[in-house]
Parts: sequence; C-alpha cells; structure tokens
Amino acid sequence: MIKRKNILKISIDSPAAAGAGTQAKLISKHYNLLHLDTGRVYRYVAYIKITEPFKYSYKYIKKKIDKLKIKNLQNKKLLSDKVATVASIIAKEKKIRKLGHTFQLKSADNSPKKYAGSCLDGRDIGSVVVKNADVKLFITANVNVRAKRRYKELKNRNKKISYYEVLKSIKKRDKNDINRKVSPLKKTEDMYLINSSSASISSIFMKIKNIIDRKISN
Repeated sequence: MIKRKNILKISIDSPAAAGAGTQAKLISKHYNLLHLDTGRVYRYVAYIKITEPFKYSYKYIKKKIDKLKIKNLQNKKLLSDKVATVASIIAKEKKIRKLGHTFQLKSADNSPKKYAGSCLDGRDIGSVVVKNADVKLFITANVNVRAKRRYKELKNRNKKISYYEVLKSIKKRDKNDINRKVSPLKKTEDMYLINSSSASISSIFMKIKNIIDRKISN
C-alpha cells in the first residue's frame, strides 16, 4: 500500500459519549482532514450479518471490506440500536477486528489528495491502529455526564428510554471496552488527555487546536 507523505494524522480515542465524534468533525473541517468514525466499520459488518445472514462469513466480509468506501459508511441504517448491539459483539472477534484495522489504517495513511491528512476516532486508534499519528488525543468525561448527553440525544430522536437505563448501558460498554482482550480502550503515555465533563464544545476545540498548532509549527 502506497503511503502519502507529509500529511497530518490525528487519532482520537474515547469511551462512549465523551464528545470525541463532535470534536473529530470540527478538527477535520478546520484542518481539511478525511474523517473516519471507525466504529462504523463494525456497524457496516454488523448490518451485513443482519441483512445477509446466509452469506455472512470471514471470506465474504473480507471481500466487502476490500471494496469498502467511506461513503458506504454513511448509510443511516447503520445507526440503529440492533446494528449497534451486533456490532459490539462482532468487534470482539480478532479476525474481524483485524479487517477493520486494515481499512482504518489505509484511510489514515492514504487519504484522497484533496485532504491534508486524516482524523480517526474510535476506541483503539492511537494505541493500535495509527501508532504513528502526529497528534494522539484521549477524550473522556465523567460517566454521569456522558449518560446525560446520550440520554438527551436519544430523547431528541424520540427514543423511549430512561436516564438510568442509558447510564447502565454506558457503564456496561465502558467495562467491555476496557476489559476486552482484543484492542482494549486505554490511554497511552503519548496521548493528550482532554476532559470534556464541564467544558463547552468550543473551548475543548480551542484546546485541541492549540495542541495541533504547536505540533504543526515544530
């Protein structure tokens, strides 16, 4: 695989609902970077497993991911709760995780020339997928704050669910993400820690922007 030279690569790792996706979009827009929400790769595989159960196999998934384009990950059907549930299960499979990593690394190293680089967010980006990222961020927040954010988001989508159900779900996801054997969520020493618990979206972005600008200017 050909790697583009002199491009900016940013990795963002975070637990659920910490605001990493929002910041990734802002960063990508400001610096003209390709943005990849890496979790959607596993949602894509999960959607195949749900809609094409008789075709689902490692060989078939490998073939699909080899031809996968980021535009294929924009399908709104990938955002359903059912897809999310299946995705959380298959993401633990070592072979599927490896396929996901291959696509993610390709996106990071060889973004289209119209972009100045790439920004990937997920659970194991800076620690596993893009270890040579120019800037590695770890965005987190208090679990109660994250639960309130996700609860508000779901209510806006007219989902009938209680705050305590959301809190329980996020705590469970945290436990699974941190303790899984394959690519667990963890902060490495070379990651900048960003706590979004009590800060505004704009103030967090400015903090991150200052970090990136210092890196670029060196």
